[in-house]
Amino acid sequence: MFTKWLTDGFRASVRKSGLVAAAALLAVTALSGCALLPSEEVEEALPTINPPKLSKKPEYTVKTETLTTKVRGSGKLMSSREEDVYFSDDGKRIKEIYVKTGDQVEAGQLIAELDVATLESDLRQKRLQTRSEELKMIQLLRDAGTKTAEELEQAKIEFELKRNELVTLEESIARAKITAPISGEVVGVYKAKGDNSKAYESIATVADMSQLTVVASISQEDLKKVALGMEVTADINTAGQHKGTVKQLPNPNKTQNQNNGGYYGGGYYNGQERQKETIDQYLVVELEKMPEQVSRGTQLSVEIVVQKKENAVTIPPSALRTITGRNYVQVVDSSGAKREVDVELGLQTSTSVEILKGLQAGQKVVGR
Repeated sequence: MFTKWLTDGFRASVRKSGLVAAAALLAVTALSGCALLPSEEVEEALPTINPPKLSKKPEYTVKTETLTTKVRGSGKLMSSREEDVYFSDDGKRIKEIYVKTGDQVEAGQLIAELDVATLESDLRQKRLQTRSEELKMIQLLRDAGTKTAEELEQAKIEFELKRNELVTLEESIARAKITAPISGEVVGVYKAKGDNSKAYESIATVADMSQLTVVASISQEDLKKVALGMEVTADINTAGQHKGTVKQLPNPNKTQNQNNGGYYGGGYYNGQERQKETIDQYLVVELEKMPEQVSRGTQLSVEIVVQKKENAVTIPPSALRTITGRNYVQVVDSSGAKREVDVELGLQTSTSVEILKGLQAGQKVVGR
């Protein structure tokens, strides 16, 4: 019986081992079979393509604002009282110039003089001759009884002519010295010692620095739009912006001849012809308050308000459409629908267009 039990156990064990081996064989066979089959292609993942969105045109709200149009120019600070000094005689050598640019002078102070040594010698001789003629005239009058009326009259005329020569010589010598016509600062010296004089050619310029003012040049086209009293903003170098008004317009009979950014009085300067500079060549601005610590010649720019309108109905320029003389806009209603509306234009600036008719504040318009 023990032998039977042992034999049965062995058989069961073999049977169980065979089943395990069979299962393993099937697994290996299955794997080998998969390796022998051709590989299947993997499907490529395509990106999702979204249809393009049409860009929406910008929309703007019609608004009201203060609208201004301006003209611009450039200029400088200049004294409203500037005087040139000059000789009235030609061809004489300048003996000395007693001032330089930047000097402070008082009215009547000597500025320059000509070399008139020869004239002064002639003057001494002429005075002696004149004194001799006076003595002769006195003796003639004492002997008047021996002379006819015509002879006496002729003698008087000759004496007056000779005395007039003395006066003319004295005046010529007096003109050889020029003095400051006003108290102020010497803002330019245009001749040097040894130069020859030319009648009425500027030697120097004296300016009253207590009377500085803003002067500017603008184009002839813009000048047609400017009137006295218009608002001005002057942007002065190193001194900022200051408010003022147009006080004086340029004299149309004066010519502005700019040379390297500066204007000069009559004559020659550094080998170039100088043109007489006067304040009436410019547009003059009266500031509400002149800033402190500024000097003549300081550069500046000006903006002049030539048109101004309060509560103007406006749209941006990009919302305005024009075709064959027609001006219109696209208006967006409350439902989002768009319709074309003809408009009448008013003032226009670089950022705004005034609408006189066709729109009201708060409406929506479409830009381009």
